[in-house]
Amino acid sequence: MKRIALMVIRSIFVLPFYFLRILQLCNIQKYDAATRYAFLHKLVKIVNRRGRVTIECHGIDNLPRETGYVMFPNHQGLFDALAFLETHDRPFVTVMKKEVKDTILLKQIIQLLQAEVIDREDIRQSMQVIMNMTRRVKEGENFLIFAEGTRSRNGNNLLEFKGGSFKSAINAKCPIVPVALVDAFKAFDTNSIKKLTVQLHYLKPLYYEDYKDMKSTEIAGLVASRIQQTIRENERD
Repeated sequence: MKRIALMVIRSIFVLPFYFLRILQLCNIQKYDAATRYAFLHKLVKIVNRRGRVTIECHGIDNLPRETGYVMFPNHQGLFDALAFLETHDRPFVTVMKKEVKDTILLKQIIQLLQAEVIDREDIRQSMQVIMNMTRRVKEGENFLIFAEGTRSRNGNNLLEFKGGSFKSAINAKCPIVPVALVDAFKAFDTNSIKKLTVQLHYLKPLYYEDYKDMKSTEIAGLVASRIQQTIRENERD
């Protein structure tokens, strides 16, 4: 958490401006998704730099040219979303757990991105989120969802990827993009403020023709194995 404090301290004089601008951009009737996202995209680059974190991005060309895809990364910690916001040029929507929906700043980010909030203990509400995602992906929005359901808390090792997380992508028949995060846990989940390089690898997508005959659990296993292999190939001391 020391790095979060460093980011705040080094941005203290401009934080009120940033927050006020985010509040303005929460007016989704006035500002379109591209405008809202562009501000966050620019802001996160500044914040990450002030936190002494460099994002090493690979495979950006693997992202489908057409919008309407779902990204499935491993979940290492609180920093993960910032890595995506810096490297992903086009707007995307996140799926966030209900426990953070009333947290200051995160509450505004949810509104700004029009994120989907999921209650993992409410099956009916979770099914509604899947239906919403399916509809929105079909309409051309990009999504980010963590298939492990929670951060691994085990460094560069993965938890089991849940097949249910892939239902919306399957229903939308959209591209599935595996994404490997390496060393992202070191940003916020350690007490270090040393310079840090976080790797983000966009892997080759699975298109509907690739997975149409597979069960959701099989897709989850395949995506997880590709991510784990990429992590093992790129881990550094």
